[in-house]
Amino acid sequence: MDIFIHIGGSITMKLFRTIVVVVAIVSALWGIVDTGSASTTESPIGFSVAANIPENQRNKNESYFNLNMNSNTSQDLKATIFNVTNHEIKVEMAIHTAHTNENGVIEYVHPLKKADASLKYRMNNITQINGSKIVTVPAQGKKQVIATVQIPKTKFEGVIQGGWFFQKVDDKVTGGVEGTLNVKSKYSYVIGLSYTLGKVPEPNLMLDSVEPGLENYHQSIFSNLRNTAAVMIPHIYTDTTITNKNTGKVIEREKKENVQMAPNSGYHYPISTHDKDLQAGNYHLHMVAKNNQHQWIFDRDFTITRKMAKKYNRAAVINHRVNIWWFVLSGALGMLLLCIIGSYIYIKIRRRSQKM
Repeated sequence: MDIFIHIGGSITMKLFRTIVVVVAIVSALWGIVDTGSASTTESPIGFSVAANIPENQRNKNESYFNLNMNSNTSQDLKATIFNVTNHEIKVEMAIHTAHTNENGVIEYVHPLKKADASLKYRMNNITQINGSKIVTVPAQGKKQVIATVQIPKTKFEGVIQGGWFFQKVDDKVTGGVEGTLNVKSKYSYVIGLSYTLGKVPEPNLMLDSVEPGLENYHQSIFSNLRNTAAVMIPHIYTDTTITNKNTGKVIEREKKENVQMAPNSGYHYPISTHDKDLQAGNYHLHMVAKNNQHQWIFDRDFTITRKMAKKYNRAAVINHRVNIWWFVLSGALGMLLLCIIGSYIYIKIRRRSQKM
């Protein structure tokens, strides 16, 4: 069974073949940062999960639920949680719908916030956990859990994807020292869920709007791609050029590899300006997107208004209207002031010691 450490809140599933994901997240007082590794000899995770593969599994060698399903059917899916510690633990579960994040990676760890208009069935609507979503697993023991799939009567054909999410519930903090930083680690697994009904359609990639914005407080141009078909699109390569319509000058060019798009999902693709200010004007975007089986070519005119440019340039982490020499001068003056104060204190102490 292949295991991937999850970093940054997203999971790449290689064509959905590899499914069990270990997530290591360290939560601090001011935010959340991720750890990069977990020990295999003395793992702090404390538990593991395994799917109980049913008869309608499409490939019995896979460790996730990749199932052939039919209209108007119900099925119980079973998984086992293993506790490898010497004390009982609590594990929280959830069902998530697959979507594409801004890194061009299919996301199973976090819940879907806004669905694409083409998405007919959310995984969390057709798959429900039986009983409590928080279960207790005895020390050095195991616990079987069940999720029920209910496929409605439908003519839908394609793939519905998501994940069965498991996370250890934190122990209560019984005490602490004032002024210290309490750090907790959270570890979780995801078992992939993929249901195939009827004939799988061909992928259909579309370019929706193109607009300026901020990506992590850096100026960017966002091209909103949509996969409106009920099938995953793997290994997409994009080559994008943005030109000024009036001058024909190339403003930005960006290439990106190995983008994965979930079925019926949108990809809010940021094209960085590399910290250059956005300029008001009329622009043209040309994009070639392709993988081994398909190719799409998109052309789109868009406008950046003065209001947009002003808004995002002011909010950016690098504001070019602030002269860097002011920071240098301020730093130099601060150092000079510290030297003067230090010299004054030194002279005062020396004079006192001489008098004594």
